[in-house]
Amino acid sequence: MTIKLSPDEIFEITGYKLPAMQLEVLHRRGFYRACIGRHGVVLTRAHFEAVEHGKDTVSAPPRKVANLSHLRPA
Repeated sequence: MTIKLSPDEIFEITGYKLPAMQLEVLHRRGFYRACIGRHGVVLTRAHFEAVEHGKDTVSAPPRKVANLSHLRPA
């Protein structure tokens, strides 16, 4: 069973109620496993504690970026 942070705890960490803003703040703070689920942002307590204690220093994989150079005017 996975233990997750409550919506109130996520609000305390981020200062936002909007899930998209919460997720952005969490990713900036190093919680790369945070995601948006059916009922808001999902962040496991184990990942939260590992990042807070400096034990999970693995960075997130690089984000894929679309190549849109062909859409720019010459």
